[in-house]
Amino acid sequence: MPDLNYIVCCDSAGDLSLEECKARDITTIPYKYTLGDKDCLDDLISVTPKAFFKTMEDGAMTRTSQPNSEDYVKFWEPFLEKGVDIVHLCLSSGISGGILSANIAKGLCGEKYPERKIYVIDSLAASRGLGLFADKLADMRDEGKSAEELYNWAEEHKLNLHHWFYTTDLTYFVRGGRVSKASGWVGSLLNICPLLHVDKDGHLTPVKKCRGKKAVMKAMVEMMAENAENGDGYSEKCFICNSARQQEAEEIAAQVESRYKNMNGKVHIGSIGPVIGAHTGPGTVALFFWGKKRTN
Repeated sequence: MPDLNYIVCCDSAGDLSLEECKARDITTIPYKYTLGDKDCLDDLISVTPKAFFKTMEDGAMTRTSQPNSEDYVKFWEPFLEKGVDIVHLCLSSGISGGILSANIAKGLCGEKYPERKIYVIDSLAASRGLGLFADKLADMRDEGKSAEELYNWAEEHKLNLHHWFYTTDLTYFVRGGRVSKASGWVGSLLNICPLLHVDKDGHLTPVKKCRGKKAVMKAMVEMMAENAENGDGYSEKCFICNSARQQEAEEIAAQVESRYKNMNGKVHIGSIGPVIGAHTGPGTVALFFWGKKRTN
């Protein structure tokens, strides 16, 4: 790895595992969440995904909260004190206000460490989409690109990152206000599985209603065929995550790997973490890849 004087970091809602973060030298700032009556820090190790979603299925209520500006200052300061610059990817501003806290912290740190550079990026991404974004910047860092080059590339290409996901359980989307109670009841009755994506403004947006799990899985894979960079010649990485739906994730990964022979390695499958999972609940599978500029 080149001896570069900056770090790549992101919010913990990027849903990278602790092992992945260590392997790619990506540092994360933890979000906070409440599971039942317990306050937790999303430190990637305290609560396993299996235990988290089982507790939700058993009826535990969840809430999440973003780091405040003081949290970002405390997170960055040990690096700044050592003369290290920062490239930080924030969870989409369409989902969280973390970007506001990060920019306030950037100003505070800039006053104390005026010689240091802090690049704060609104990723317009979430879950392992944010993780795939951080992984790409880590690749560029390892190629010897400067912090400024990473920032400029990220701003130019953030809308090339695609998120496609579905849920087989509308309960938590209703609870979070993303689906009305009436729509949730009808959807469950008719076995409707909505296909959603993250739009150009970073919001979670329903795109299509599918009747049944097999139909929505097929529709999600078709969206990659329609949008993937270089079509069947896709040569970037592909990530998938799921909330207690590992078998479905593996089925989709197999279809992707069968079609895209030039892809950079196998599909990386991981779990949705507690911050995103608190809003999706169990029953969600998501696919992430690089492709055409996304629109609304």
